[in-house]
Amino acid sequence: MKIVYVDMDDVLCDFLAAFQAAIEKEPKISFPQSQYGFFAKLKPLEGAIDAMNWLYQSTQFKPYILTAPSIENPMSYTEKRVWVEQYLGLDFVERLIISRDKSLLRGDFLIDDLAAGRGQEGFQGELVQFGSDRYPNWDSVIEYLRKNK
Repeated sequence: MKIVYVDMDDVLCDFLAAFQAAIEKEPKISFPQSQYGFFAKLKPLEGAIDAMNWLYQSTQFKPYILTAPSIENPMSYTEKRVWVEQYLGLDFVERLIISRDKSLLRGDFLIDDLAAGRGQEGFQGELVQFGSDRYPNWDSVIEYLRKNK
């Protein structure tokens, strides 16, 4: 089975929309993600939940969630875990990895919106950059993974 790591913020959940809404509501806050409840309240991105369920049920892939914590919010560890249970269930809670350096893990694919900054550039497998021209949404990512079993 091929190991697939999936980032959370702006891959599974809509961090940017929540960030922008928080700034509009309270412009003086430099780090809205430092507020209690920020991560637990994020909305899933379109297609993300179905894609994760497809990956989980696949016999070709073993998916994990690999997310970096917010150093501005020590509750991000707990809130990200709460989010995973709420939207994906306990099976994915068991596959939740929180690491500031994504290059520490071995796998075949890393689906992440960023190409660098949290160890993505040192990941030994293939980076599938979510939100890029090549992979703008979950449909394009799943189509690619189906072709590369």
